[in-house]
Amino acid sequence: MSATTLPGIRREQVAGTPVVRRRRLGPGKPIKFGTALGPVLLLVIWSIGSATGWIDQRVLSAPWTVVTTAGELIADGRLQSNLWTSTQRALLGLAFGIVLGVVLALLSGLSRIGEAVLDGPIQIKRAIPSLALLPLLILWLGIGESMKVITILLGVFVPIYIHTHNGLRTIDARYVELAQTVGLSRWDFIRRVVLPGALPGFLLGLRFAVTGAWLSLVVVEQINATSGIGYMMELARTYGQTDIIIVGLVLYGVLGLLSDGFVRLIQRRALSWRRTLDS
Repeated sequence: MSATTLPGIRREQVAGTPVVRRRRLGPGKPIKFGTALGPVLLLVIWSIGSATGWIDQRVLSAPWTVVTTAGELIADGRLQSNLWTSTQRALLGLAFGIVLGVVLALLSGLSRIGEAVLDGPIQIKRAIPSLALLPLLILWLGIGESMKVITILLGVFVPIYIHTHNGLRTIDARYVELAQTVGLSRWDFIRRVVLPGALPGFLLGLRFAVTGAWLSLVVVEQINATSGIGYMMELARTYGQTDIIIVGLVLYGVLGLLSDGFVRLIQRRALSWRRTLDS
């Protein structure tokens, strides 16, 4: 057997027949349940550290203690009630933020006048953290549900706008010319060219928006709230109940991971026609 090597290709002579084997350059196929690998490894390290005494129980409760505490919270109904309240707030803020972000992106992306009027203020808002606006929102709206939902909305609409607007601006000009050639109406142009072309950008923005919704929720629920996961954690901090705080953090993390996984599933299904390194 003789072998010669070229950049990226290995050529072998097998029984007089040349066989070309291409070296894999991409990351390969996705690993089944690969998203869970990192969290499971983190859980293993946490468990070993707690069992061996490397992690002080007063600083970070052991996983089995957290599980027991979660069971007690479920038994008395506190966890379900607070989880439902938090989920409602997050979904409301996310829904309103998505609608606002998409509408502003369409107005700015399809009109130069719209872009001149809207893009500058939104870029200014992008540079100001939503949480920095909390003092003003509390003064204007009080500490009720409206303030919490609007804070989440402000953390959601900017990534939706930025990525959807970018998707609109990067649509291939040949599709626009083709639409003009076949005489598509304005509505048909938006439905058949603009929306499909902006879909990859919108879905990418949605991943950032989902994360932003949960991040904003964590903060607003610890400011004069009377219900929700953040309120439960803040109450536990007052009484030094580390295990309940960890339950809340784990719950936030799981919700964020599941939300991102759901959006990624939609992304793969909706963009199945694209060939990428993730395919």
